[in-house]
Amino acid sequence: MAKITAAEVNKLRKATGAGMMDCKKALVEAEGDFDKAIEVLRKKGQKVAAKRADRDSSEGAAVSKVNADNTVGVAIVLGCETDFVGKNENFLSLANELAEKAINFDNKEDFLASDFGGMTVADKLIEQTGVIGEKLEINSFEKLEAPYVGSYVHINKIAALVGLTSKNEVVAKDVAMQVASMGATTLSYKDFDPAYIASETEARIAVIEKDNIELGRLGKTLKNVPQYISMAQLTDEALAKAEEAAKAELTAEGKPEKIWDKILPGKMQRFIADNTTLDQEQCLLDQNFIKDEKINVAKYVASAGDLSVTSFKRVALG
Repeated sequence: MAKITAAEVNKLRKATGAGMMDCKKALVEAEGDFDKAIEVLRKKGQKVAAKRADRDSSEGAAVSKVNADNTVGVAIVLGCETDFVGKNENFLSLANELAEKAINFDNKEDFLASDFGGMTVADKLIEQTGVIGEKLEINSFEKLEAPYVGSYVHINKIAALVGLTSKNEVVAKDVAMQVASMGATTLSYKDFDPAYIASETEARIAVIEKDNIELGRLGKTLKNVPQYISMAQLTDEALAKAEEAAKAELTAEGKPEKIWDKILPGKMQRFIADNTTLDQEQCLLDQNFIKDEKINVAKYVASAGDLSVTSFKRVALG
């Protein structure tokens, strides 16, 4: 039997991240051959991976990487089974190494098939499954290209990328934080399909009406039932009707017509806010800006001058 030295064990440990005893056992089995020892550990990983294939890998780390000239960014989630492993320094280091490589690929499939220290990324995940003892996989992969790309990572739970038409580090970070915090799914209400808006309107009204039945039974204040849920539905005709209704309300309240111009803008603003809930939830540019809720994200970006958001990406655990 070949004599295994501490230096050889340490070399294998550094190469694979496996524990000292696992490395020694692999070297003994491989009779001191370094490459064969790596293969021994890889096969162990395959066995562990097969046993844990049906496990949930909803914990882990969300990380991002932007290239040197801030024109390309990638965000990935390296998933594992437990929060404990997800916070481990070696695990986070692996996640960041993977992100460094992922930025060179356009999709997850090509990334997983790419080389990582003499094996594919997919094989590296299997190897590390054997080392760590938990199922590892790339749960999310998003790439973004723009004239200027910024990113934000929230405690390795959420990673966001934002593309701008020109360089502005502050706005890029602020908007990336908005994406991470508020979870928009599209850039603007203009991106919505009319059929989707119609179905969402019907569903939301049905929920509110059902809630109001219970609230009425309990003698509580009923929720407002909106006519609309998106700016896409607020045609000139719809806004004109809303304004006429507001004027009728002011007349009924006995407010003199000479002060209507001071009251009507606020009433119309409230009407729009009450009838664009879908936009506020899902449209990045139409959401209230998290650092100043008096304005939306579109107005915040516009305040920086000749600048606009081209796109965004978001990945998260779970």
